[in-house]
Amino acid sequence: MAAQIPARVKFRKMHRGSRAGVAWKGCNISFGEYGLQALDRAWITTRQIEACRQTITRQM
Repeated sequence: MAAQIPARVKFRKMHRGSRAGVAWKGCNISFGEYGLQALDRAWITTRQIEACRQTITRQM
């Protein structure tokens, strides 16, 4: 029985891969005095980052 997949596609879907390990590079604050630090490995959307930024700005 042949596999039911197309031979070729115009645009392949991006695979997310895995979020492994702890960041050891690029973890310094570049702008400002405060930063957001992730405690778990996960994908963070731009909406989540923007919501955090607005909350931090509102609390100051």
